[in-house]
Amino acid sequence: MSRNPMQKQKLLYLRRIMLEKTDENHGLTSSEILAELAAYGIQAERKSLYDDLQVLEKFGMDICKTKSSTVKYYVGSRDFELPELKLLVDAIQSSKFITEKKSFSLIHKLEGLASVYEGKELQRQVVISNRAKTMNERIYYLVDNIQNAIATDRKISFRYYRWELDYSGMEKIVKREKVKVGGYVASPWSLCWDDENYYLIAYDSSLNSIKHYRVDKMDKIRMLDEPRDGGKTFEKFDLAGYSKGVFSMFGGTKTNVRLSVDNDCVGVIADRFGKDIYVTKESDSTFSVSVDVMTSKQFYAWVFGLGGKVRIISPQNVVDEFKKQLENVNESF
Repeated sequence: MSRNPMQKQKLLYLRRIMLEKTDENHGLTSSEILAELAAYGIQAERKSLYDDLQVLEKFGMDICKTKSSTVKYYVGSRDFELPELKLLVDAIQSSKFITEKKSFSLIHKLEGLASVYEGKELQRQVVISNRAKTMNERIYYLVDNIQNAIATDRKISFRYYRWELDYSGMEKIVKREKVKVGGYVASPWSLCWDDENYYLIAYDSSLNSIKHYRVDKMDKIRMLDEPRDGGKTFEKFDLAGYSKGVFSMFGGTKTNVRLSVDNDCVGVIADRFGKDIYVTKESDSTFSVSVDVMTSKQFYAWVFGLGGKVRIISPQNVVDEFKKQLENVNESF
């Protein structure tokens, strides 16, 4: 009698059963494991099952068993523990650059790294419908194109979009100033995830400056034959420092600004600029700090949103611009 060809796959199916059907709180008896194997068309004896479990253990699986009247076997630890998977689910859900469709797909794949019982806990955690998500389903391929250009030291060309309002609603259009010249050309150097969005940090040779672009607003990325520019500029480039100063990646003029801050906002300053900045005591209730920021409308909105607990001291042109922004808001009511 010829041997059942499924026997050659027994260890593979046993591994799947243990990973899918067991965890620290859910074990299987030897009889239950044999029944699970039989459902795949694999017949096995108890003795051979014990040997197979030992093989999996020697291979690196954490095969454990309960110490009670009924012996049950389960996988004790995995590459990702449940709290780690929950953390990844939260990150996917809160990421605006990941579309709703892709979010469900990624979370479903994460469920496969847990047992069916722990996977249900991840499902209960999924609440995406009310989150703001990008509508660009191609963002993952765009990121891959950018990373390939970085790895091969090539420039890229691309189209860049913005939203406009027409009578039928919002419409995504290509920025007009670049349409006639075939789109933007830049030297990609880094990708940055900031304020729940993905950004390309690149060098613009025409302006001799560092620029940033929202990846979900990019399209038609094409790798060029030209090598990247800006190597010397990026040799000492501090990506973390750049992100701290750019405030949600909106443009503006980089300026060293001195702020007067109430003591109870020290955590706000640390969260925004990091813990390595130098602070000076002003009084028993305030301190001052000098930081490099992009003096955009978003920066002024951030200061205003802190309700007077953060005040701009210098330079004077930034103080005057902030006052002007406040006057403009006041006149709109």
